[in-house]
Amino acid sequence: MDRDFKISVIGGCNMDIAGFPNHRLIRKDSNPGMVHLSPGGVGRNIAENIALLGLNVSMYSAIGNDINGDSILKSTALSGVNMDEVRRVNFPTGTYLAVLDENMDMDIAISSMDILKFIDINYIESNLNKIKVSDIIVVDANIHYEVFQYIVEHLKEKVLFLDTVSYTKAERIKEFIGYFHTIKPNRIESEALTGIEITDYNSLRESARYYHKKGVRNVCISMGPDGIFFSDNKDDGIVKAKSILPKNATGAGDAFQAGLVYSYKNGFSLLESVKLSTGASIMAMSSEETINKNLNIETILEFTKDMEVIRND
Repeated sequence: MDRDFKISVIGGCNMDIAGFPNHRLIRKDSNPGMVHLSPGGVGRNIAENIALLGLNVSMYSAIGNDINGDSILKSTALSGVNMDEVRRVNFPTGTYLAVLDENMDMDIAISSMDILKFIDINYIESNLNKIKVSDIIVVDANIHYEVFQYIVEHLKEKVLFLDTVSYTKAERIKEFIGYFHTIKPNRIESEALTGIEITDYNSLRESARYYHKKGVRNVCISMGPDGIFFSDNKDDGIVKAKSILPKNATGAGDAFQAGLVYSYKNGFSLLESVKLSTGASIMAMSSEETINKNLNIETILEFTKDMEVIRND
């Protein structure tokens, strides 16, 4: 582990509860299947994936003084994440309840994350000097608006990566998009940020131009099975991997974000970065767990060999 290169992640920690049907999911009915509990949260998942890739990462979040909080703290620290500054409060740890369909893709979910109110300005301010020494700071858009604003205004000189989380969260923080070095929205999140409907390659380029004019260096737009569009204002294209049948698709985006961080640290081009990050997301989907504990660069690079790069020159 390179301890001189420091990464901070500011975002949510919660307990994931995922239901998997044995057969085709039938709405408004009791479906035989399995229920699985595991530590989750966008920020926490990103931090754990970063640690599994051998990087020095610290988590800034809030968890409850309860059994779920204890479990999250212990398991995340075991993966190598520094959890020393995570805030413990007398409030229920956040919970994310997801029902997956027969293709192991999320059908519907409920997020109980009121504990995020404890990631407040006072908490960030008290840790600001520790966060400022980071080489990369990853922020997930679950953070409340006024805290998000405080973070970007006080850390604007740092290299900031954004995880937009959802359409609603992206729309809420779109005025701050220019503060970020690297972003990875999906198609609908990008439409929330720019107001530009994505229908083809030209509209992807138009979206990228919007971000670059705002100040974003690296743009990655996920289009699901259609691949990842990337642009650094000099080069653009779509990276597409061979389709796989996922065992669990819920952690793919978090692994992708970790891949972007690893790639930046190692000086990769954006194309190389997106290939590696896509490989990381494939590894995540190949595991029944949200986090693939076997995440490693050697296996990720094997996945990148057969990837297609589509350009519209």
